[in-house]
Amino acid sequence: MEHRRNVTEFVLLGLTQDPHGKIALFVMFLLIYTVTVLGNLLIMVTVLASPSLDSPMYFFLAYLSLMDAVYSTVFSPKLLIDLLSDRKTISFPACMGQLFVEHLFGGAEVFLLVAMALDRYVAICKPLHYLTIMNRRVCILLLVVAWVGGFVHSVVQLVFVSGLPFCGPNIIDHFICDMYPLLELACTDTYFIGLTVVANGGAICMVVFIFLFISYGFILNSLKTHGQEGRKKALSTCSSHVTVVVLFFVPCIFMYVRPVSNFPADKLMTVTYTIITPMLNPLIYTLRNSEMKNAMKKLWCPKLTME
Repeated sequence: MEHRRNVTEFVLLGLTQDPHGKIALFVMFLLIYTVTVLGNLLIMVTVLASPSLDSPMYFFLAYLSLMDAVYSTVFSPKLLIDLLSDRKTISFPACMGQLFVEHLFGGAEVFLLVAMALDRYVAICKPLHYLTIMNRRVCILLLVVAWVGGFVHSVVQLVFVSGLPFCGPNIIDHFICDMYPLLELACTDTYFIGLTVVANGGAICMVVFIFLFISYGFILNSLKTHGQEGRKKALSTCSSHVTVVVLFFVPCIFMYVRPVSNFPADKLMTVTYTIITPMLNPLIYTLRNSEMKNAMKKLWCPKLTME
């Protein structure tokens, strides 16, 4: 405890020190953040207001959009402010708070993607029992499990990091507070904690990623018995899910399935899963989903649908 008080704030080096580069990144990330929030809010409102989207798949999609909007908000405003500031600092409590919320929503999204894969498996492989199996109670239970899983994962990460002694230096070569940059600053041996990070973060990502791909393999194999129209619709839906899974899990595996170390590519990977992926999710699910596009047209452009 005595050592930890020596560091009351951390200095973030950010993405670049070039003034022109900062302005360019500010404009780009401001646009991305705006699209992320508006796109995910659009999906949430459309699902809630459209009777045609009253199914388990869109129930989960609405909560995925909520998670993405909040997840992006944890990082983007701070990043945008830092890009316009000469000195980028974050207090110790704010750093721990950012770390907790990052892993809370990231962990919850991991388990939510599992729930969405289960939903697609039941819908395609057991269509006659779909509404019986995936009833409202089951959907809410899966959502609660996702939040509890994310909470437990985040608490474990926070407990290990917050108790470490930080006695200087306090410079983080990153734009957010994350596990590995913080572990490198601790003035104690972090080998064991690094292994728990790999087990609690990397192993979960790897196991879930493999499980999801096996699940979608079973789903695609079962499409052989479907008609051409049903196969086309199922392929469109599953391809959207698989794209989101790859975008989310590949950077996660790169970041956490390794010993404690920092690489130059870490910042790019972190930008991908904290800022880019939350923006792409609503685009992927709307552009490749005819039901969602039709519901949006009816809700937001009723005159066009009447014509």
